[in-house]
Amino acid sequence: MTSYLVLFGSAFLAATILPFSSEVMLFALLREGGDPVALVATATAGNTLGAVVNWLLGRYLLHLRDRRWFYFSAEQIERAQQWFQRYGIWTLLLAWMPLGGDALTLIAGIMRVRLWVFLLLVGAGKAARYVSIVYVSAWSPI
Repeated sequence: MTSYLVLFGSAFLAATILPFSSEVMLFALLREGGDPVALVATATAGNTLGAVVNWLLGRYLLHLRDRRWFYFSAEQIERAQQWFQRYGIWTLLLAWMPLGGDALTLIAGIMRVRLWVFLLLVGAGKAARYVSIVYVSAWSPI
């Protein structure tokens, strides 16, 4: 049970803006003989809920744009919104990517993507990534 909680926590943190990785933990638990279905479900749930944190940040981020300490410029936000409008919500299937995935979930919040659509697309992409790790671990000689 502890290993599942650690996996959930690492997957959750990996989906936020914090630099973290959950794939190594999943791989190790698979190699120890853990149940692949339960491990993928745990990692997917944690990683998707972590992405919801980014979505929530994006949803309420623009309320703070007039503050002096606000990190993003108006031009950066405008570019991100234009990019997202151009490529659409289907890009959320790529939210699992190490580079840019967190930004996609933040932009989805800014663009007010409906939560159920967000959960469906982000969850599907993240689940596919974790399933691929299950297959890689089965073929790995390590």
